[in-house]
Amino acid sequence: MMFSKKTIPLSIMCSMLFISQVALADEPWNNPDWADSAWYIGAGIGRSKATIDKDRLTRSLSENGATNVLFNGSDRDDAYKLMLGKQMNRYFAIEGGYFDLGKFGFDATAMPAGSLNGSASFRGLNLDLVGQLPLSERFSLLGRIGGNYTKANVHFTGNRLFAVTDPNPTETKLNPKIGVGLEYKLTEALAVRGEVERYRVNDAVHNRGDIDFYSVSLVYKFGQTAAQPPVRTNVAPMPIARTPEPAAVVLSQAPPQAPQPVSEKITFSAEALFDFDRSLVKTEGRLAIDDLLEKLRGMNTEVMITVGHTDSIGSPEYNQKLSVRRAEAVKAYLVTKGIDASRIYTEGKGETQPVADNKTQEGRAKNRRVTIEVVGSR
Repeated sequence: MMFSKKTIPLSIMCSMLFISQVALADEPWNNPDWADSAWYIGAGIGRSKATIDKDRLTRSLSENGATNVLFNGSDRDDAYKLMLGKQMNRYFAIEGGYFDLGKFGFDATAMPAGSLNGSASFRGLNLDLVGQLPLSERFSLLGRIGGNYTKANVHFTGNRLFAVTDPNPTETKLNPKIGVGLEYKLTEALAVRGEVERYRVNDAVHNRGDIDFYSVSLVYKFGQTAAQPPVRTNVAPMPIARTPEPAAVVLSQAPPQAPQPVSEKITFSAEALFDFDRSLVKTEGRLAIDDLLEKLRGMNTEVMITVGHTDSIGSPEYNQKLSVRRAEAVKAYLVTKGIDASRIYTEGKGETQPVADNKTQEGRAKNRRVTIEVVGSR
């Protein structure tokens, strides 16, 4: 019975994740207009802390004739966990996994001369509902609630074994668990988490207690790119009012044509110009802007306007500042290419002017953008 009982909750966990995937495929909310979803995997390591029932063990020894009981316990150990999750939408995920909370022990000595030594290890499976609250493009608060199906293996040694009914008891129980943490996105696909979780467990000797697990984890989300490829969308030029042509007049030579006013507006995706959550124009972004300036060669530029936009992840204040910084970064690069700074105007719109639905990954990517509007004549 070492792990045979675990096949039942493991099958249930896998079935639930599979059923949720199939069911969501047929529901109206599982489409790009409602929420994005993705599978992810992860692994975490850290330290665990258990509470050993010192009073109960001391009382048991005393009831069996022992006096002057001295107790020494080891209540901390290394621990790890593995996880598989399904991101249901921007705010919630279902996550299952395997964990090993470590091994804990104690040494008890008493008079008349005698000792009782014990150790307990805990490992099992969990299934949690994970909530996420984005604070910015990189940071999110985490909260989780769920259940853990844990097997406790206990082993007693010493010449005071009559104080316990079974020297090698085991017990497998389903109990609740909770946790809180913070997630930091390294890229769109890779994130690091710091968490504190509390597991309620049974220790196989009729005692129910808690084990706290402090961990650092790496999480990889499938279907996300570490860096989006540059994408540039050309917006149709603004309509230019033309002066009606005068009646045809026969001249010996056509008069020189007056410069024609033109206006052009170009939209760049944020990923084409900047690294994730940054406001420094990267090499690929400089090449994209260089390509725009080459196409404007020969144009008498009067005014250039750069406007930054973001998606809705994070606070409105943070997004506003980020959009301004990105617009200013584009201006700074244009100045290095010989454009008069007095002719370039910048503005940040933050998340206030979305062009797509911020509930989807595709929509948020479209909303993260910088527009450059050029007004001049040819």
